[in-house]
Amino acid sequence: MSLLLPDAKGTLGAYTMKAEPIVGQALSPEASRVVFAAAHVVADPLADADPSGAPALDWQATLAFRRHLHGLGLGIAEAMDTSQRGMGFDWPTAFELIKQTRQELPDALVFNGAGTDQLEPEDARDLGQVEVAYGEQIEAIQAAGGRMILMASRALARVATSPADYKRVYKNALAACDQPIILHWLGDMFDPALAGYWGSHDFEAALETCLEIIDDNKAKVDGIKISLLDKDKEIAMRRRLPAGVRMYTGDDFNYPELIAGDEQGFSHALLGIFDPLAGVAAAAINRLDTGDRAGYHALMDPTVPLAREIFRAPTQYYKTGVVFLAWLNGLQDHFVMIQGHQAMRSLPYFAQVFRYADQAGVLMDPDLAQARMRRLLALYGVEG
Repeated sequence: MSLLLPDAKGTLGAYTMKAEPIVGQALSPEASRVVFAAAHVVADPLADADPSGAPALDWQATLAFRRHLHGLGLGIAEAMDTSQRGMGFDWPTAFELIKQTRQELPDALVFNGAGTDQLEPEDARDLGQVEVAYGEQIEAIQAAGGRMILMASRALARVATSPADYKRVYKNALAACDQPIILHWLGDMFDPALAGYWGSHDFEAALETCLEIIDDNKAKVDGIKISLLDKDKEIAMRRRLPAGVRMYTGDDFNYPELIAGDEQGFSHALLGIFDPLAGVAAAAINRLDTGDRAGYHALMDPTVPLAREIFRAPTQYYKTGVVFLAWLNGLQDHFVMIQGHQAMRSLPYFAQVFRYADQAGVLMDPDLAQARMRRLLALYGVEG
């Protein structure tokens, strides 16, 4: 099984597939790690929806993908940045998705993104507007019976002038939550508008503010997802969390090591990369829980080059690679994204994602993946 693929310089060369898919398995209900996949959404390719307008979803395919994740035993982080939240996926559609997922999978482990994206950052003038926006989404999600991930706010980053402003807004938002939530520290490599979050561009200062917010609201915090792509920063914070507050790794570069942990603890997982890696991740963590650390790393470590390619700079466009793999694996029938984001990566990027996915055993049906890759290549004028 071979095909012509371009390299980073645009030169075509033959690639022979390994074609040895790893058979995914469901995560054990007794797993030692709480594992969420941040799930993507499937656009409706036939909708007459302008890319600059409101998103149109293929609801059947979007919910089918959530059934796929649930069937593999993973929790679902719904309406997060992997779903293109803040990049074409608006709050009204996100809330409809939250409700439909709740109805489709009433017994699944689902946490839902609550943010302030109905308030455009450029329209934000003061903290009160941010508090109202958080409150509206918290109230709506709770009324629908949902648990929450309190997402970072672009509007708050725009209007806050000090760490005290973050403490005020988060104190009031957490007071409105009726169940413990997951906080989200999203780095500016994922969203440049969040630079200086927690009131400082210095990590140590930002860390102190975030830890103070957690310490002051421990009863309302299940855990925190940290997405800084820096394992040392995550470990430093993990070791300082109060008892009972989980660290959920959002590090799509270093997740095998962080989930495996060390003599002082480990991270749970809430990862966009576990959208395409769900079956492999579940199988690996099952091995870890039987004491087979070598087996865990044998499955998980080969996925890291794939993850690093998908999340390469500009990192905010990682969703394109995630959806590309869902299409290659037959989990949706097309490679179209809301706001036309399938065009946000180059053909050599797709070719490298294909290579790494094949080498890591992530292509579930190699024949189908090869056929679909050929279809994409043909769109770019590559035959053979």
